[in-house]
Amino acid sequence: MATVAITALSKLYDGGGELAVKDLSLTVADGEFMVLLGPSGCGKSSVLRMIAGLEPITSGTVAIDGKVVNEVPAKDRDIAMVFQSYALYPHMDVFNNLAFGLRRRGIAASEIERRVQGAAAKLGLLPFLKRKPHALSGGQRQRVALGRAIVREPKVFLFDEPLSNLDAALRVSTRNELIRQQRELGITAIYVTHDQIEAMTMGHRICIMSKGEVVQIGKPLEVYRNPANTFVARFLGNPPMNLIPVTIQGDARSHQLRFGGTSLAARCWPAERLSRLDGKALLGIRPEDVYEASPRSGDERLVAITGASVVAVEPLGAETLVVLSLPGVSEEVIVRSGRESKLRPGEHATIQLDLGAAHLFDQATTEVIARIDVKREAGWPRTA
Repeated sequence: MATVAITALSKLYDGGGELAVKDLSLTVADGEFMVLLGPSGCGKSSVLRMIAGLEPITSGTVAIDGKVVNEVPAKDRDIAMVFQSYALYPHMDVFNNLAFGLRRRGIAASEIERRVQGAAAKLGLLPFLKRKPHALSGGQRQRVALGRAIVREPKVFLFDEPLSNLDAALRVSTRNELIRQQRELGITAIYVTHDQIEAMTMGHRICIMSKGEVVQIGKPLEVYRNPANTFVARFLGNPPMNLIPVTIQGDARSHQLRFGGTSLAARCWPAERLSRLDGKALLGIRPEDVYEASPRSGDERLVAITGASVVAVEPLGAETLVVLSLPGVSEEVIVRSGRESKLRPGEHATIQLDLGAAHLFDQATTEVIARIDVKREAGWPRTA
C-alpha cells in the first residue's frame, strides 16, 4: 500500500468563474480509510479525479509514496478506482470482467487465475464466475467492480460514491463488506460520499468539504462531538445539531446566555472571548443531549427549560423525535427521545438541556468558541 500526500491542490474548470477545489491539503496514511464528505458540488469528486489522473491539476501537487504524480498518466499511477456506476462489460462473465485489466497488462494466465480466484473467494463471488452482469443483483455487481480493483493489487483504492445506486438493505450489506475488505487487506483508500452514515461508519478519518475547501478533518466521532463551525454542526448528524440564537449578558468576569425567559451560565467559555461577540452567539446542542426527563438526578450540567410547546412527535420505532417550539426562539428544536415518549402534539413540556454537551458559535464567523476546563475532574464540560 502507500501514502497519499495532497498539497495546495486547486482546480479551475474551463469556463468556470471560481475554483472548484481551493488550496486543499491532505495526507492519507498507509492503510488508512479516508472519507471525503460533503454536499453535492463541494469538489470532493474533483479531488478524487485529480488523484486518479482523470482531471488535470490547476495547481498544487499529488504525491504517492513521496513521488509527485501530477504528470504521470492515469494508467501508470498504480491506482484502482471504483465508480458510482459499476462499469462492467455486459458481454463478459464475472471471471472475464475480473481478468480483463490483468490481461491488458500482460499478466501470465496462471497469475490471473490466482488473483481472480482469490478475489472472488474474498467477495463471495465464486458461485457467480460464469454469470454475466445482467444475471447479478446490484450488490453482486458492485462486488464485481470492487473485485476488479482488488485483483490489480494497486497501491491506492479510490471510491466515488460506489453505493449510491443500491437500495437501503444492499447499501448496508455492501458497506459492511467494504469495511471488512479494507480491514483485512489493509488497503489505502480514499472514499467520496455525501452520505454521513457511510462516512461515520467507514472512515478512519473524515475530511468534510464545502465550496471546494476543507472545513474539518478528524476521526468521525471527534468531528461529530466537536464541530469546527456551524456548517459541520448542521451537516453531520441526523437530525442535525440544534442552533439556538442567544444574547450574551454580563461583565468581564462572568456572562449569561439568554433566550426567551431562559438564562444559562456561560462559565464553559472564556469571559474575555464572550466579551468580543457583540452580544450575540449561537448555542448548539445535539438532539440526543436534550431530554424529555432528567436522566441523572442532581447533575448540575442539566438545565431545565420550561414552557416548551410540542409541535410534532415522530415515532421511528427504536426512538422518537420530538419537535419543540421554545419561548422566544424562532428555530424549532428537535429532541431525540426514547421509544416510549409520553409527549404529544399541542402539549407543553419542561425539557432538560445538557449544558456540558453544548457548543457556542460566533454568529458572525460561524466558528466554534473553544470551551475551558470547568470542573474537568468531574467530567464537565464533556469532551470527545
